[in-house]
Amino acid sequence: MEFTNVAETSEGAPATGIPGGIDESWKECTGRGVSIAIVDSGIELTHADLRGKIRSSSEAVKEGKRIIFRESESGDAAGHGTACAGVVTRIAPDAEIHSIKVLGSAGIGDGDSFLAGLEFAINRSHRIINLSLGTTKAHYAAPLRDLLDRAYLAGCIVVSAANNLPQPSFPSVFSSSLIAVSKDVEKDPFEFGFRFGEVIEMTAPGVNVRTAWTGNSYKTVTGNSFACPHISAVLALLLERYPEMTPFQAKSALFAIANARAAE
Repeated sequence: MEFTNVAETSEGAPATGIPGGIDESWKECTGRGVSIAIVDSGIELTHADLRGKIRSSSEAVKEGKRIIFRESESGDAAGHGTACAGVVTRIAPDAEIHSIKVLGSAGIGDGDSFLAGLEFAINRSHRIINLSLGTTKAHYAAPLRDLLDRAYLAGCIVVSAANNLPQPSFPSVFSSSLIAVSKDVEKDPFEFGFRFGEVIEMTAPGVNVRTAWTGNSYKTVTGNSFACPHISAVLALLLERYPEMTPFQAKSALFAIANARAAE
């Protein structure tokens, strides 16, 4: 596809998501008030699981040499974006989902639209940007890195799926400025792993995941693409509980939670 110190309030409770201050209360959250941009093939707005949960839907349109985004109800002919949205809403049902359509009916798009979609999400300051897509073309590496730096400074947390093929893809290999995810066989969305020192640091459920599909249907899917929204959804829960969390703190929190679970 083309493409620990703890801040405290006056009452002594943790003020942000720095790992030392995290308790289990985030698991009871629903993602309320947290915006997630899904840059993908669009989303079926009328699906029973998603109806009323998609706050905006935009589509990349080429206008001469420019790529602009227009409001769109064209939905999702590929199913990929709908499946990702279904994973998110199952874990974070009250998250505010924003569809940014850059892929066509075959789930394929061009790298320029991918870049434009990521920039569009950053410009709208979405707290989480889900990228279950990537490109192996090296000439997109530099502009993607620039956009990831912009996202980081803007407080946007970018979550990217690793390539399903044994070949590096961008932007998932830029592990310092985003959260890169690959699939594992776990079923519990809270059973995610963190492999510090690996290029793709995180693992999450991505094998035989039953989720929403086009035609108001459901499908069982496997791939890194579907592990990625698991982490986006978990982050929505964390951000509801700790709304001041920065991208750095978000990754640190995931690392701390995964390590604590591994030590049990």
